[in-house]
Amino acid sequence: MEPQLKDSVTDGVATVVIANPAKRNAMSAGMWRALPGILERLAADPAVRVLVLTGEGDTFCAGADISTLRESGEEQQTASVRAEEALAAFPKPTLAAVRGFCVGGGSQLAAACDLRFAEEGSRFGITPSKLGLVYRSSSTRRLAALVGPSTAKYLLFSGELFDADRALRTGFVDELHPVGALDKRVAEFARVLASRSLLTQVAAKEFIDGRLDRDDHWLEQARGSGDPAEGVAAFLERRAPRFTYGL
Repeated sequence: MEPQLKDSVTDGVATVVIANPAKRNAMSAGMWRALPGILERLAADPAVRVLVLTGEGDTFCAGADISTLRESGEEQQTASVRAEEALAAFPKPTLAAVRGFCVGGGSQLAAACDLRFAEEGSRFGITPSKLGLVYRSSSTRRLAALVGPSTAKYLLFSGELFDADRALRTGFVDELHPVGALDKRVAEFARVLASRSLLTQVAAKEFIDGRLDRDDHWLEQARGSGDPAEGVAAFLERRAPRFTYGL
């Protein structure tokens, strides 16, 4: 199978699958370049309410395809940062579903998602120090925001792999699940996210990520969407709300 990114949309949930099983789902240069375009298309699709990023089979992503770095190392690093930034800027909730190895560029992509759920036994690593590469500033700041400055330094200085328990303890992972239970939990939680107000989620994401802090903009969006009135009415009528923002 050629290295590729596969995407699909079902019931409001877009799933992007990293597929390069011959190399533990390592990201090729072409895959890094393709990801921003895929994300742009999915972001513009009103049917998409949530995005799940995962790997094919029993591995999330083993990083960049090291065999291509000798010829195009700097170019590939730049492409990986562009892909990471596109994922971080995706306007709707994003969730990384991690099993197996999540190393190098894999951890970079997982960190760019809003949330990360992992399977027990997964292994993580931030490994530029093993290759003499400079981890770009945006990636470094994002990692430090997730796990704290001291842990970020430990991981970047050493390049050592860490287990899923440590990932959960340091905040790199939000939930940890037994082998065989991850897909069910991700599907359940993605459905929950898709049922909630996208207006609330998009505004919260912009505020938390520091991209926009004008309350008046979002109050205007709320008034125009009708979501607040629908949410209150649904609560009082004891029914599921039918939010329409973004549709």
